[in-house]
Amino acid sequence: MSSLQPFESGDTAQRASDADRDRVAALLGDALATGRLTSVEHADRLEAAYTAVTVGDLVPLTKDLPPTNLPATAVSADHQSVSAVFSKVIRGGRWIAGRHTRLRSTFGALIVDLSDAVLPGREITLELNSTFGKLIVRVPANARIIDEGSALFSKRHISGGAQGEDTNAPVIRITGRAAFGKIVVSRGAADWHWPWRAE
Repeated sequence: MSSLQPFESGDTAQRASDADRDRVAALLGDALATGRLTSVEHADRLEAAYTAVTVGDLVPLTKDLPPTNLPATAVSADHQSVSAVFSKVIRGGRWIAGRHTRLRSTFGALIVDLSDAVLPGREITLELNSTFGKLIVRVPANARIIDEGSALFSKRHISGGAQGEDTNAPVIRITGRAAFGKIVVSRGAADWHWPWRAE
């Protein structure tokens, strides 16, 4: 198995691809696992990797790290799944969402805050499914939302579509279905009661 190498200074003006960002994410994950990075350093560098525009933006993130024997697929940013079945689940703070994140509430409540999450890439898809349950999602304040979901005997509220002209704003595509349930998606500025924040 060939080792995964950090980016070298080279053609730093070249646009970075999702594969380039995932390569850096794998190196950072290994550095966290081996104690070379603290969890805060890892989260900061990972966020910088997934918002990088050029290869030059990626070079300093791994410059002080050695190669690793892990394949690039060791860190997968493709899929993430969170479920609440006959229970209440809250996910917030600094966490890594997937390019396709599936959130499901069945006879339960699922509350997810993406405002501090690391979003892997310029566009992510949130598949929201609520069956006899409640699903509440907070997205970053500058996010551009594309709603492609549906509802059957349910409440479905997606606040805001495209907002502003911020070219670096994440695009969040909403899919999935509410059936006898409730789905609410709002921007970070929403004045909601979030259980993990001070009252």
